[in-house]
Amino acid sequence: MLDFSVTFFITIINIAILCIILRLVLFKPVTKFMNDRAKRVQESIEQSERDKSKANNLLAQYTAHLESVEAEADVIMRNAREHAETEAEKIITESRISAEQILSNAKKQIETEHKAALEAFRQEAANLVVTAASRLLAREIKSDDNSHYASMLLEEITYNDGMTHHGGTGKE
Repeated sequence: MLDFSVTFFITIINIAILCIILRLVLFKPVTKFMNDRAKRVQESIEQSERDKSKANNLLAQYTAHLESVEAEADVIMRNAREHAETEAEKIITESRISAEQILSNAKKQIETEHKAALEAFRQEAANLVVTAASRLLAREIKSDDNSHYASMLLEEITYNDGMTHHGGTGKE
């Protein structure tokens, strides 16, 4: 039994020495490795949280900026549309005024040309009447008489012409 107790004692000492050696050689480095790894994992998690927070902040900033840019674009488009409508109305108004002026000028020109043609017709008619009357009377009529007879004839022609063109009013 002595042999058993010495062997038991030596085995316990061997186990204790083995534990001390394992502790020094294996447990401390493994524990240190595990602690370092846990620390790195924790730092990675914290860094990820910081990055996630930064990303969320940037996303919020970009979203706000995008909304403000969209609102600004809407305002610009609305202003451009209003400006275009105003310009279109202005151009249409100017075109109408210009068309009315052109029409008015054309009417005035037509009226002036009509009066000139009518006056030329009266002069020609007066000359024809004087010539015809001279031939009928076979004598020369004085120039004052020519004008007087021509005016009378033209008034009668104009009066008759006005009655046929104006429904019997007798006025031009």
